[in-house]
Amino acid sequence: LTGRVMVAHNAEFDYAFIDEEFGRCGTSLPVTRRLCTLALARRVAPPTPDHRLGSLAAYYGVPQQRAHDSLDDTRVLTGVFAALLADAARLGIDTPVLPCPPERNNEPRVSQYRQARATRKLPCQFVNPGRLTPGNPLVQGMKIAITGATHIDRAELTRRGDTAGLDMVSTVSRQTSLLVTNDTVTASSKLTRATAHQTPILDEQTFCTLLLTVSPGITKATAKSTTPPTKKPPTAKPPTPTGPLSARRVLVLGGTHDDAAAARERIGELGGSAAVNLSRNVTDILALPGAQNDPRYHRAETLDIPIRDITLLSTTTSTAAGLPAPPDQTIVLSRGQAIDLPTNTLGDTWTFRTSWNQATSLVVDVVAFIVDPDEQVSSDDDFVFYNQPNGPGVRLAIDGPTEQSITIDLADLPAHCTRIVIAAALDDSEATFADVGAIEIDTAPSGEAAVLAHATLNAATSEQTLRLAEIYRRGDLWRLRAVGQGYDTGLAALAESFGIDVDD
Repeated sequence: LTGRVMVAHNAEFDYAFIDEEFGRCGTSLPVTRRLCTLALARRVAPPTPDHRLGSLAAYYGVPQQRAHDSLDDTRVLTGVFAALLADAARLGIDTPVLPCPPERNNEPRVSQYRQARATRKLPCQFVNPGRLTPGNPLVQGMKIAITGATHIDRAELTRRGDTAGLDMVSTVSRQTSLLVTNDTVTASSKLTRATAHQTPILDEQTFCTLLLTVSPGITKATAKSTTPPTKKPPTAKPPTPTGPLSARRVLVLGGTHDDAAAARERIGELGGSAAVNLSRNVTDILALPGAQNDPRYHRAETLDIPIRDITLLSTTTSTAAGLPAPPDQTIVLSRGQAIDLPTNTLGDTWTFRTSWNQATSLVVDVVAFIVDPDEQVSSDDDFVFYNQPNGPGVRLAIDGPTEQSITIDLADLPAHCTRIVIAAALDDSEATFADVGAIEIDTAPSGEAAVLAHATLNAATSEQTLRLAEIYRRGDLWRLRAVGQGYDTGLAALAESFGIDVDD
């Protein structure tokens, strides 16, 4: 297997599984690169109802005899892979090959926040009973934060709390039960927040005494099993795309950064969808000055994709533009627009996939913050990023060099969660999102399902962090909003705004 590329449909899962089995045998998987045909299918975008293996096999004429049979699935995938490669070559699309060395043998890349917290503690198994009240004992599940110098090593003090069943966190919010500090004079960020939230504050010695008699708490599994199910209200019917460019997918080439961004905004206003990469579902090319210098322009010519000029954006009716309307019911969201997620019909698990220009070599990190009513994270677990890809109900996946996704199980989110913020940040402090270009975000009930909603978000010229979308409660419903708000500061500053202490 040395030097080979592992190919699989949803390769991240298969790679992790096989790598773990090699580890159980006391060795390591020699494969250091993988290619996900699901990610390749999303790049190519054949006209299939979804990207499931069966749908792709039917489209490409690969006979499927026994679905979910290992041998037949492998044979089918071989045929689908060959067809996808041919389509990718015709479109000039690079295959999304990813490096994937086992972490046990290779150091993961780190930066800013990752150096401060490169390891992740196990989630606390007990429900937070609330704040510590004077004269009462600690209770398992209480959220305990520590700030300032301690007599006992901080890691050892944290370990003792974890062992006792307490939820040792590195942030302070309204959910925090107690702040432990030996210095109430020097105003650290945690002490300032604890004072503002009226969080109880004790010194280290008192905390250690209370650790000797921690009362039993209620496990999350018990609390969940005794909670009566609630009937979900009906979700609003998603709007049908309308406008003269309805169901058109337009790739903008050429022009200045501002002109291209304005063109993509106008495409959305006319009911169309702005693409950032060439694929089979691109219906039109909008050529701005200098478009001929982009190799995708000449590729589009050979593929007979209509090349339009700026007059496309003054279209008032589809008949005036002479444009047919392909049967595409994907909801196109512009910045600030929101929709209800139809959980009644499509379930509680949703994937939010982000992608950007496949020609860029910059490293873009997609992250998620699970925030409480105070717009703060309640613990380290509520920050999902490269070195901590799993949080309560939230998972980050690296699907390709220019594609990452956040999958959220709404039913598994912690009780304090009122909003999940999805953002992107650049790993290079000298680069900005002007160097990356627009970012697409697609929403689907799973990684293989048809896209429900699509948004193309334009960054300005100096931004290093971009708030892409948020999923938030509205009564008993969950809503999705396309945000597209940029910041000139890096990921560390954005994390701190949600109450994360990057350096303490």
